[in-house]
Amino acid sequence: MNQAVKIVVKGKVQGVCFRAAAQKQAVKLGIKGWVKNVPTGEVEIKAVAKKADLEQLIVWCYKGSVFARVDTVAITPLHHVESFTDFAILKD
Repeated sequence: MNQAVKIVVKGKVQGVCFRAAAQKQAVKLGIKGWVKNVPTGEVEIKAVAKKADLEQLIVWCYKGSVFARVDTVAITPLHHVESFTDFAILKD
């Protein structure tokens, strides 16, 4: 059964290919949803998948892309599980 989470990653996560790397990781894990930069300098992810796959994405978020510096990762479980066809990078 799929679950949904919102993940907010803070630190040096914009301008360091974090969204592209997150998309690559999500696709590898079979996760659907999206990733986007937010005006406050964070990256936000909405992800839908099996619990084990979401947990692997969350672990990855603590490291991030090669040039990222992750300070904090906040995870919020979502009660409404949306249907997505892929994992997209949303434009700023």
